[in-house]
Amino acid sequence: MRQKATFGGGCFWCMVTPFEELPGIHGIVSGYMGGHLPNPTYEQVKTGTTGHIEVVQITFDPELFPYEKLLELYWPQIDPTDAEGQFHDRGSQYRTAIFYHTEEQRLEAIASREAVKRSGRFDKPVVTEIRPAETFYPAEDYHQNYHKKNPKHYKEDREKSGRDRFIAEHW
Repeated sequence: MRQKATFGGGCFWCMVTPFEELPGIHGIVSGYMGGHLPNPTYEQVKTGTTGHIEVVQITFDPELFPYEKLLELYWPQIDPTDAEGQFHDRGSQYRTAIFYHTEEQRLEAIASREAVKRSGRFDKPVVTEIRPAETFYPAEDYHQNYHKKNPKHYKEDREKSGRDRFIAEHW
């Protein structure tokens, strides 16, 4: 039976590629979650005033790819100590969060966050939120699979962001 996992990790463009094309992953949709504005647009979310976070929602088969493995892939994509955004993307809309869809996901997310805290990788507190999933709003079509539609711009933006440098240094 398929399940959903929803992760905020800064720019959603960069959060698609680590999860795609793995056995048991049936789809990844970029979108918004956690805010107060119904049916937000990218232009609204990027102002940081809607309360929404840019997220990826992953549809997966837990028999083939357990939620725990998704969490293992999630943490090394982010700076879990930055409450003000991720890399060069600044603002509350780019903060990190795990939105859980079941009680089991909540418990696994908490355990994984505790493991990251104990890992000694960071000299600052881990601030990634763990929150109940709310209404998911898919982002506009041009954001879906952005890395495939605009590979040159995606690559330039990712290099400029500092994400890969951070990942190499800390993970």
